[in-house]
Amino acid sequence: MQFLDEATIYLASGAGGDGCLSFRREKFIPNGGPDGGNGGRGGHIIFTANPQLSTLIDYRYQQHFTAARGGHGMGKNRHGANAPDLTIPVPVGTEIIDLDTGDLLADLTTPGQQIVLLKGGKGGRGNAMFANSVNQAPRRFELGVPGQERKVRLQLKLMADIGLLGLPNAGKSTFLSVVSNARPKIADYPFTTLAPQLGMVRHQGLDIVVADLPGLIEGAAEGKGLGHRFLKHLSRTAGILHLVDGTNPDAAKHYKTLRQELKQFEPALTKLKEVIVLTKADVMTAEAITTAVAAFEKATRKKGVRVLSSLTKDGLDQVLADLAKLVKARRRAAIIASTSAD
Repeated sequence: MQFLDEATIYLASGAGGDGCLSFRREKFIPNGGPDGGNGGRGGHIIFTANPQLSTLIDYRYQQHFTAARGGHGMGKNRHGANAPDLTIPVPVGTEIIDLDTGDLLADLTTPGQQIVLLKGGKGGRGNAMFANSVNQAPRRFELGVPGQERKVRLQLKLMADIGLLGLPNAGKSTFLSVVSNARPKIADYPFTTLAPQLGMVRHQGLDIVVADLPGLIEGAAEGKGLGHRFLKHLSRTAGILHLVDGTNPDAAKHYKTLRQELKQFEPALTKLKEVIVLTKADVMTAEAITTAVAAFEKATRKKGVRVLSSLTKDGLDQVLADLAKLVKARRRAAIIASTSAD
């Protein structure tokens, strides 16, 4: 299935049905009086977070959504039916943004979460509603209230705990394939990952969702490679697992390049906790590993850099323990925030 994480759609809720102007006309019943019924309510536009969906691809092909109009009132005090609501399913993690103002209208982060984005118009009142002791034969009735219209941009941000970041061929896909059941494409050429891949990692009873993002290169801000298109998926994560090819003599330079690209895209992303790992340790000697780590930490002023071989799994437990620590801290903070809000 093709991955699409942004879409623009047009929405219109249903108009309310018109009220009815009618008078009772039956044999042997003179002066029957007004009996015009009310119009029904127009259909709402409702968004729901569906955990079975993982892409917005459906909204590339259907971009207009209009709810039905409410039924019109009729004589004999018959009211028009309320129109059915139009429910639009989207993946969990979808943001709904007003296209004109840029305002965030909704953020559907929980499976089954719903929001009535546009309300249907109210139905108009029939003339029976205007009868009183003074005016017993009113000829007044109301038209239904029009529905609401809006253009919105749907933006999917994957609900991942950890984001994998690195240059092409840094070993991200290999890492994901080793620690989870995900089967990303792996090859010895760059840009094998063209769309984010999710994998579920279990470490000591803790489930961690890891997102493998397509590799960045220098100049991504100007659209080189795949650009910054998928970096928004990092915003929901507890932290970043930054993989750097340990065999490359310019490892520190590459790390700084990606940090600069992150800053250009969204400075807040540089504040995320990160675990830095030098990969491909299986093709390095112990002396080369020691030298590479020392040189990297000196050039980047980062401490605690890990070393990993996804093929032999050397260093894997330590990396997973670091990730679990980040995820547990984020989840504890979420619980505390939720308790405080209550």
